[in-house]
Amino acid sequence: MSLPGSNSARHVAIIMDGNGRWAKRRHLPRAEGHRRGVEAVRRIARAAREMGLEALTLYAFSTENWRRSEDEIAALMGLMKRFILSDLDEFVANNVRLRIIGDYKAFPADITKLIDNALARTAGNDGTTLAVALNYGAQDEIARAAAKAAAQGAVTVEAIEAELDTAGMPPLDLLIRTSGEQRLSNFLLWQAAYAELWFTDVLWPDFKPEHLAEALASFGTRERRYGGR
Repeated sequence: MSLPGSNSARHVAIIMDGNGRWAKRRHLPRAEGHRRGVEAVRRIARAAREMGLEALTLYAFSTENWRRSEDEIAALMGLMKRFILSDLDEFVANNVRLRIIGDYKAFPADITKLIDNALARTAGNDGTTLAVALNYGAQDEIARAAAKAAAQGAVTVEAIEAELDTAGMPPLDLLIRTSGEQRLSNFLLWQAAYAELWFTDVLWPDFKPEHLAEALASFGTRERRYGGR
């Protein structure tokens, strides 16, 4: 855990919200909003590495997203495949380690195979960790972790933390949500217990490195007490 008063974030998470509204305001299909959202993922992942973050976790596909239309889900799956295929070599070259939180095995076999390959190819990297939440829900994660802890003995805070999808990653310092919404939407509920929160009206496709820098600067001014005083 970062020490109280520390102004350097190690682990940042982002709820990438606003793709649909970005497209609607421009009278474009939702799929175009998602495509521009992937471009934002690319530039923010690069910025996180350049800014020296140890870990960046992105909320890409929640367990609730299966309720969307078949066409939108298909478009999201296609974008996911293209992102992995186009950016994997860059991750490898820049010492980025890819990690998935959530049950990505629920995705189609071709996507699962691509993800498995990406995880294997970046497993030895020890630079920035890019964690992508796929088919992820925090309540489900906590329930799974508690069940695993119970199967091994006493259910303690430490035992649950050891079984979370984020086990081994730095504690979450800062959680960002774009688009003006101010809720956690079942994302990293356990990890966010003492994380700082930062909300912006900027829609995700418009989110740029300078916005990330602004959020980190805000984090740097905050005094973290962890309930001590």
